[in-house]
Amino acid sequence: MAELVIFGAGDIARLAHGYFTRDSEHRVAAFTVDAEYRTADEFRGLPLVDFAEVARLYPAERFAMFVALGYTRMNRARAAKFAAARQLGYHLVSYVSSRCTFLTEHPVGDNCFILEDNTVQPGVRIGHDVTLWSGNHIGHDSTIEDHCFIASHVVVSGWVRIGSHCFIGVNATLRNAITVAPRTLIGAGAVVLGDTVEGGVYVPQRAKLLDRSSDDVEL
Repeated sequence: MAELVIFGAGDIARLAHGYFTRDSEHRVAAFTVDAEYRTADEFRGLPLVDFAEVARLYPAERFAMFVALGYTRMNRARAAKFAAARQLGYHLVSYVSSRCTFLTEHPVGDNCFILEDNTVQPGVRIGHDVTLWSGNHIGHDSTIEDHCFIASHVVVSGWVRIGSHCFIGVNATLRNAITVAPRTLIGAGAVVLGDTVEGGVYVPQRAKLLDRSSDDVEL
């Protein structure tokens, strides 16, 4: 069991507090944010302190940290705080839901956030600072490199390699044995059948409004 400081005071920090509290051996002791974003002294009933002061108030010798940020700037904001916390000497813990089907023999990296109903098949490798929101399928022998965010109900087939700093949207599908280059953005519902280019943006056709009423459609 580790006492834990969470970086963040938004929705992901609120959810991380709930998950760590209900489904881990860690006890959340405090929250921290950069001074310009701190608008209160408490969050979720716990102290909220400036990041510049966190090492003095909650030293790395006694406390671990979790960086609870989203995918802003293709995960670079989260990656920067991950690096800053490491620089201060903090061990960055990961959360893997007890309701995740975790079958790989490889441990996850630091500061991962793997929620319920994910299926992680044998041979999968997951790097540092990876978020898997609820309900994804990560196929056998695939690799997810550092600082990625995969939203809900994504299908990653076997032998896929996902480079660092990628974002993959809800309900996307990745064919087997492809390489997703670093900093690729794959939009919700996209079907990716081949390798991507670094920094590429891949989005599907959007649903269109037909010139008829639903009352005129026989189901």
